[in-house]
Amino acid sequence: MSAEMRAAHAAEPMVRIEGLRKSFGDLEVLRDINLDIMPGQVVTIIGASGSGKSTLLRCINLLETPDAGHVWFHGADLAAEHVDVNRLREKIGMVFQGFNLFNNMNVLDNCTLAPVTLKKCAKAEAEQIALGHLESVGLGGFAHADVNTLSGGQKQRVAIARALCMQPDLMLFDEPTSALDPEIVGEVLEVMRRLAAEGMTMVVVTHEMSFAKNVSDRVVFMDKGVIAEQGSPAKMFSAPEQPRTREFLARYLED
Repeated sequence: MSAEMRAAHAAEPMVRIEGLRKSFGDLEVLRDINLDIMPGQVVTIIGASGSGKSTLLRCINLLETPDAGHVWFHGADLAAEHVDVNRLREKIGMVFQGFNLFNNMNVLDNCTLAPVTLKKCAKAEAEQIALGHLESVGLGGFAHADVNTLSGGQKQRVAIARALCMQPDLMLFDEPTSALDPEIVGEVLEVMRRLAAEGMTMVVVTHEMSFAKNVSDRVVFMDKGVIAEQGSPAKMFSAPEQPRTREFLARYLED
């Protein structure tokens, strides 16, 4: 690929969301969401509980099926009938609030299961890749540990390493620190900061305002199922335009 083609490709959104709507029964959770995520960007999504943040994240990889609208990933409409959603999902890593590790497997087996079964990667190669990612999250010595013996922070770092083993283009984080004790939140955020510095495209639903302020390229504030405001961290934290954004951030910055 020529330099011109690479530049043009980088100028295209990795993810484009248009007119996205999602309801659960009579409850309309997402209302006409439009959002572009560029390659290499870190986009944090903030807002009160129940504002639709996690549902939006889960619609990006179709863990929730939108009622209307489109989600394009690398130019492919995930809602189109001919699209191999499972193949595209292999390039989207997801880290959940509750870790979602397999408790009947050790750390290394958790990390190699998907590459071996989905990507048909040789076990030895998958283990080599997994050991590298475990080392990168500070858990190189825990490869053969029972996941039930790990702390919450260690489990979440294993979950990040596991997602990275699929060599994703995009990482989705759904409140990755909210289930952790305050004293171990930092170890997970540090791994995420390092990923951001390495250029990983990330969408992060979080209540960690310091992460949103200091690591994001763009902050998206959601309120009652819509994107009420978005912009650079400098704009959002210093001069938000919407009264609801100011109210929300004032409360968090006080805390």
